[in-house]
Amino acid sequence: MLSVEQLDTTRIAIIGPGRLGTSFAYKLGRDNKRVTIYYHRSEVCRAINRDRLNPIHLTKDLAVRLGGLENVPRLPPRVVATNDLERVVEDNDFIMITVTMDHLPDVLHVLKPLLRKKGTGTCLITPIKGLTSDEITRELITPSQLIHNYLKDLRPLYEVVCIGGPFFDVDIAMGNPVCVTVAGNRKLAKIIRKEILGTNRRELTSYYNYDLIGIEACGSLKNIVANIKGVADCLNLGDSIPGTIFARSGVEVRALAMILGGGFQAFNSQAGVGDMYVTISSLASKNYRYGKFFYELYDGNPIETNLRVLERIDGTPEGPHTIRNVHRYLEKKNMYSPLFNCAYRIFNEGGNKQDIKEMIIEACQYDRREKEYVGTISRLLYRLFPSFWYRRKEGVLSKL
Repeated sequence: MLSVEQLDTTRIAIIGPGRLGTSFAYKLGRDNKRVTIYYHRSEVCRAINRDRLNPIHLTKDLAVRLGGLENVPRLPPRVVATNDLERVVEDNDFIMITVTMDHLPDVLHVLKPLLRKKGTGTCLITPIKGLTSDEITRELITPSQLIHNYLKDLRPLYEVVCIGGPFFDVDIAMGNPVCVTVAGNRKLAKIIRKEILGTNRRELTSYYNYDLIGIEACGSLKNIVANIKGVADCLNLGDSIPGTIFARSGVEVRALAMILGGGFQAFNSQAGVGDMYVTISSLASKNYRYGKFFYELYDGNPIETNLRVLERIDGTPEGPHTIRNVHRYLEKKNMYSPLFNCAYRIFNEGGNKQDIKEMIIEACQYDRREKEYVGTISRLLYRLFPSFWYRRKEGVLSKL
């Protein structure tokens, strides 16, 4: 077990200066922490150190919000960018990894020998929201589970703590009131909440949650819902159906989070229902905008439409990648999930815009389940055999 008492909380490293990583650099720099940003491109590091702005991410959106580039705050003097990853690992006990889920394996591959060489304790903080398939078991796993798979022989040298929403990078960067969830080892989470994130609680405060896997699962799955909601808001379906999308997707998120190793209570937290609420209802959400842009630009070819949509969004929406991984998992497990299946069909299969409208109506209005509660037999199966999801696609269990 990692010894947390000797960890240095006055400095922190950020690997991946995308929108979220840059926003935390603003926040932690304002709190007088020594922040080291790692990026592999030296010219980007030089630009950050020279101009005190990120030349790739977040700056343009801040300029729009604040009425011009001249009004965008500069990164504090204690924030420094470098492409020397070995020095970053050696000098920092707390490392925030803010890359996307599909890039996380590459980062861990490079980090592993550096953590072994360092030989002392490191806390890896991850606000990553995505799910992927384990290379060996092909089971669906969360960011912390992926980290443990890659670094399993270094277990005494590191610990993983996750940060859940609801938060948007622009709000963190601008110092607007934000409240996050910190999940993981209780003692280490307390240090992060009090000494790293809690310096200015008017800007950012946090709650603790023991359910690391559940918080990660909810944070990942709600992005799929945001993709669907972005599409649905373009369809003139009325003002009532968004409530159904929210409620029914909540059932699916909650149940799948438990299958992945989390608990029911995670969805009832601010990192569950709170994060999903803002993600599916705000233009600040990349995944919500992805759904809207996808429908607006859709020409019958989802692959080409996806590429055009990504050109219009700063940063990478996590939902589309998560949709594909979740769909493969559901098919493998014979699991019945009408809204997640609907999302996969919309963003990965062909058809026309009328087909998309019918898919969403079908997923919401023609669910073959008629009960809004979990029955006695299903609750028993949950407790005895968590892997036997009560909503099966085919077979005897599909009728429970």
